Amino acid sequence: MELIKRPDNMERITSKELADKFIDEQVAEIRAQVGDSKVLLALSGGVDSSVVAALLIKAIGKQLVCVHVNHGLMRKGESEQVIEVFGKELDANLIYVDATDRFLDLLAGVADPEKKRKIIGKEFIEVFAEEGRKLEGIEFLAQGTIYPDILESINAAEGKKAVKSHHNVGGLPEDLQFELVEPVKLLFKDEVRVVGEALGLPHAMVYRQPFPGPGLGVRCLGAITRDRLHALREADAILREEFDNCGLAEKVWQYFIAIPDIKSVGVKDESRYEGWPAIIRAINTKDAMSATIEEIPYAVLHKITERITHEVEGINRVLYDLTPKPTGTIEWE
Repeated sequence: MELIKRPDNMERITSKELADKFIDEQVAEIRAQVGDSKVLLALSGGVDSSVVAALLIKAIGKQLVCVHVNHGLMRKGESEQVIEVFGKELDANLIYVDATDRFLDLLAGVADPEKKRKIIGKEFIEVFAEEGRKLEGIEFLAQGTIYPDILESINAAEGKKAVKSHHNVGGLPEDLQFELVEPVKLLFKDEVRVVGEALGLPHAMVYRQPFPGPGLGVRCLGAITRDRLHALREADAILREEFDNCGLAEKVWQYFIAIPDIKSVGVKDESRYEGWPAIIRAINTKDAMSATIEEIPYAVLHKITERITHEVEGINRVLYDLTPKPTGTIEWE
């Protein structure tokens, strides 16, 4: 796949006026590209896919078919929230697919993060293709690709080693029968949010916590197991709840738990207890190309640690990642 570069003279979208101009241009381009055909969209509920959905609804209305795939790697309660918001409140043309076992079976024993990303990305495309074959008139696949995805997927042919691959960049099969629609592919994350607000999306949706395409699959480090994935989901829910309680949810751009495939010795009920460590990561950024660490008050860290180690089976330590980007990436994998 050829990686399209953002023009050097492209103005950054920093105001409603510039966002409105961008929206008008994209609506016209989408209508010209799609015509009377239907478009299939992977709707995760994150800001990128939500903004793309809003643009497409504005441009082509019910010609858009949104598909939400529960791959078993979602955060706690997330699929239920997507169904509530998009299926009921926004009246989107939404198809829900529970493919949990399908994804986890394919990922069993796979430890390499790039292989995991490729498997998840390929299976996503397969699911969408299957859903598309059930419908008539589907000729296009919409994606919430943004510019940092492209930048981080640049290959060695351009003299740089790729940071990591993204399932929506260069991971599509050669025989894909859909033409791509990617209206925000040249925008940075902060610009996508400005466009989302200009489109009238709810504030909570526009500033929703970022979540990678492979979901918890790249936060359950190494080979994914169902018990460790369950522990990760529960620990992450506790972190998000405590950040909400202390006012950090609106202050921190992204925060999450990662759990590596290692165990250490601990003590529980006066007995030896081997468990996984839960790693807290909390960062701030404007464009996702660099990031600084948020300083979490010790009282908050202590409460999170107390809850996770006592409420989540399998975890006996909580660690705090202090690494900015660079040298670390936002995600661990």
